[in-house]
Amino acid sequence: MKLLFIGDVVGSLGREMVTEYLPKLKSKYQPAFTIVNGENAASGRGITEKIYKQFLQDGANMVTMGNHTWDNKEIFNFIDNTKQIVRPANFPKGTPGKGLVFASVHGKEIAIINAQGRTFMPPLDDPFLVVDELVEEAKKRTSIIFVDFHAEATSEKQAMGWFLDGKVSAVIGTHTHVQTADNRILPKGTAFMCDVGMTGPYDEVLGMSKESVIKRFQTSLPVRFEVPKTGRKVLSGCLIEISDKTGEAKSIQRILINEDHQFIAE
Repeated sequence: MKLLFIGDVVGSLGREMVTEYLPKLKSKYQPAFTIVNGENAASGRGITEKIYKQFLQDGANMVTMGNHTWDNKEIFNFIDNTKQIVRPANFPKGTPGKGLVFASVHGKEIAIINAQGRTFMPPLDDPFLVVDELVEEAKKRTSIIFVDFHAEATSEKQAMGWFLDGKVSAVIGTHTHVQTADNRILPKGTAFMCDVGMTGPYDEVLGMSKESVIKRFQTSLPVRFEVPKTGRKVLSGCLIEISDKTGEAKSIQRILINEDHQFIAE
């Protein structure tokens, strides 16, 4: 079983890249399941129902979220009515939505878990404890378990990878928007990558206007970060091959598409 994961989609340029390239990637690599992180999809802040439905129309099977889940208030109108959005599982109890979702894939089930880190991030419940409990719940139904760990610190992401090695099929980091080159299969069979990277503006800073970010660094004054609507674009992701019998990952390859590179890296 091949699983395709597209990293943090930022603004309209990111959505354009998904619309243009996701069908091409699916046609070429024939993934059985496709996941898109959409927490920055609406102008860099949250997601709308229209955008969510467009991701599904483009070919996504599931949309994961992160710390910007609630930035666009429209999500409260539809998150409980869909089975194809996963928000961080360690949000406080009573929060709308789900942190664990199951989906059917060619007669098999896949479990998708979303969690958010705490280092340099807003305080939430312990992601290690919450994810461990959800993994045990998921194992009752399937051995194919994918974890999107939305976190800032590489150390916390690595720790989660090692913590879950042999328990899940993949632990893939999101949030920091820069694709890392540490894709590997951990010793007990879990695919790991600190950050899958972002999909959106290519010539900016983490998808935000570079001028505003530079001004913030130079002055330390409050600056509103804007997501450019024109310019060159990038798509970042990864392709994971998983045994549909054992749930162990067999390979993980990086995907990077922009005007300088168009490749899947071994």
